[in-house]
Amino acid sequence: MNDKPEVQVTYEDQGSKGRYVARINGIDGEGELTFSKASAVLIIADHTFVPDEMRGTGAAGALVNRLIADARAHGQRIVPLCPFVRAQAQRHPEWSDVIQS
Repeated sequence: MNDKPEVQVTYEDQGSKGRYVARINGIDGEGELTFSKASAVLIIADHTFVPDEMRGTGAAGALVNRLIADARAHGQRIVPLCPFVRAQAQRHPEWSDVIQS
């Protein structure tokens, strides 16, 4: 049985930057993964943050999974400057098609 709450992840385009936002019904606050667009095919994952109220819910993982899925869908590569994204990439060698090493 999965007792983790459902995490909703949305994408916000801010020109040369962007972010993914994680929200969970009934929990105040939001998590985010921010990135910069180096080019049309290269994005730099800068920072991941999840407030204390959302820790242990899978929100940070959901943010990275969405980043990976979107990069694959758009033929992009990711430079994982963010320590969390870099750590997740090391745990998931199957992401090597989108992670710029």
